[in-house]
Amino acid sequence: MNMKKGVILLVGMMACMVACKNGNPLQVEFDTPFEVPPFDRLRLEHYAPAFREAMRLHDAEIRAIVENTDEPTFENTIVALDRAGHLLHRVSSIFFNLLETDADEEKQALALEISPLLAAHRDAMMMNPGLFARIKALYDVREQLLLDTVSARALHAYYTDFVRGGALLDAEDKARVMAINAELSTLTLRFGDNLRRETDAFSLVIEDPGELQGLPESVVAAAAESAAAYGEPGKWRFTLHKPSLIPFLQYARERGAREKLYKGYLARGNNDNEHDNKEIIRRVVHLRQEKAHLLGFETYAAYILAENMARSSDQVYAFLERVWEPALKVAREELREMQEIARAEGWEGALESWDWWYYAEKLRKQKYDLDEMEIMPYLVLDSVREGMFEVATRLYGVTFQRREDIPSYRADVEVYEVKERDGVPLGVLYMDYFTRVGKSAGAWMTEFRHYSKVGERVLSPQVSLVFNFPPATKGKPVLLSWDNVETLFHEFGHALHGFFSRGEYRRVAGVLPMDMVELPSQFLENWAREPEVLKGYAKHVDTGEPMPDELIRKIRNSRHFNQGFATVEYIAASLLDLDWHARERSQAYDVNEFERASLEEYGLIKEILPRYRSTYFAHIFSGEYAAGYYVYLWAEVLDADAFQAFKESGDIYNPELAAKFRQHVLAEGGFGDPMAQYVKFRGTPPSERSLLLKRGLVKEEFSAN
Repeated sequence: MNMKKGVILLVGMMACMVACKNGNPLQVEFDTPFEVPPFDRLRLEHYAPAFREAMRLHDAEIRAIVENTDEPTFENTIVALDRAGHLLHRVSSIFFNLLETDADEEKQALALEISPLLAAHRDAMMMNPGLFARIKALYDVREQLLLDTVSARALHAYYTDFVRGGALLDAEDKARVMAINAELSTLTLRFGDNLRRETDAFSLVIEDPGELQGLPESVVAAAAESAAAYGEPGKWRFTLHKPSLIPFLQYARERGAREKLYKGYLARGNNDNEHDNKEIIRRVVHLRQEKAHLLGFETYAAYILAENMARSSDQVYAFLERVWEPALKVAREELREMQEIARAEGWEGALESWDWWYYAEKLRKQKYDLDEMEIMPYLVLDSVREGMFEVATRLYGVTFQRREDIPSYRADVEVYEVKERDGVPLGVLYMDYFTRVGKSAGAWMTEFRHYSKVGERVLSPQVSLVFNFPPATKGKPVLLSWDNVETLFHEFGHALHGFFSRGEYRRVAGVLPMDMVELPSQFLENWAREPEVLKGYAKHVDTGEPMPDELIRKIRNSRHFNQGFATVEYIAASLLDLDWHARERSQAYDVNEFERASLEEYGLIKEILPRYRSTYFAHIFSGEYAAGYYVYLWAEVLDADAFQAFKESGDIYNPELAAKFRQHVLAEGGFGDPMAQYVKFRGTPPSERSLLLKRGLVKEEFSAN
């Protein structure tokens, strides 16, 4: 046994002994099925000591690498670094995932306390001169090491990480970067907490039943239950959570009520109160800009994009503007058609942004004879989920078995064991469907444990999918909107990526650049709307009858519906994100004025606002998409092209193509240059035209359709 392994083993044994003595379930190996977190035994008081012990143990592991008197080797430096920090990653994954699903005052206070410590801990490692010296010694002679392709990529990735983390800076600049990172860790948490509080605090309570005209029965019933739960029986309560907001904007005939609810949504984080986010934005942007300069980049966007497929903000701007022009043209035509409908119904005024959803639904009915309320009775959550599982089974051979004996963090969260075709376990899947107070908005995939190796042990993934679907009312089955269905498939695509990721090294296993990471998710969305798939999962809630062919035809015919609006609002947000991070500015500016000037420059029409305005743009100010919100559209170029391969083959379940996509993109996507990995699957690079065709922004049709 060498010195490093001996020290780590001794430290690990001591940590276990202390943990067992203290009874902290986070600090011992989990004795649950598949070693999932023992949620039923976890308490808030367990996290702080577990974080501190995990950081101490990680420090000891790093110290063992640095103090190893042997010459640096790939095994005693890169592999040792890759395997270090297991306990810290485990504790962090559990705590921060639960913070997003069930935030409260105590969790938020602990997050604000622990996040700067975690940032300082990571910075101390990334700027450790002894550790970096060993990594650099290997990197400088990398050609002589005769490493295999994946090992060479891991070495390159770690060297790049340390350089980007500040390892080459002098002591003064290192200290400044560490201070910036600590402050950013707190500011981004505060931004997200403010947004959560603002979203939960606003409600539109209706007392007059006449103001409910046009709303579906299920939406009215949910609003009545919400009002009763908040002590106002006999009234109807609508909130800024999407399951309540969007149907109201789509169907409520009372224009004034639509305006009030929508303006409440727009004003989040911008109300000049204790939860206002404008000062946080100013500070975050300034600190990111300063950090980029210290690390040798002109802008924060340049710092981020250096590791993406796009490489530079100029490339991203050019890409977005190429799609923006045809999308805005289509959006103007959509507006003209909706304005005609409004005038025909007696409304002579100009439509506003809060009118778009309402008249878009009318336009869908007029152009395609399709009403979303006609679709929803066929989109029962349980049936859609099983149809989604069936797609994965037919593509990749994996199966999903519901398990009632595996602990979960909430009673209504479903848990599934995932297996390969031959029964070999792949991992565990959690499904958290419903909106609730304290839950962050949106939908996301995350992991309580990702595929990795610790010593000789292989750790299988524990994936969690989180949504904000409307809960059932009065015991009735949950019905989904079409957008909900696509969201379900989208996040499940991320889950499959998590389950299929492979590799010897945690640093490259399943790791894709940000502008490719949405490919697995958006790729799977394509199956949701295929007639062959729809026939399997779209069954009427009352009769169990499959969706009629005529209705499927209407859905297919309307696939380009409202794509001008959807594309423009998305690109507007992407351009706003880039403008925040690709332009130099002092701290003395008005956030709202900056946003207004940015959007005006691109010619955004007043009837469409960006998908996210700055003060509630969580993706970039409390998430990981800063200078990267464009990635969904960039990845859509890839996903449209990838699905076209299946269409051209004449079999949407083509086993050969599915196997190649799984291997080269999902399993081994982090093993090489991302475009090279894609070409291994497809044979050629993708074309942007596939994206324009998919969204209906050009008139030519796919030949396979």
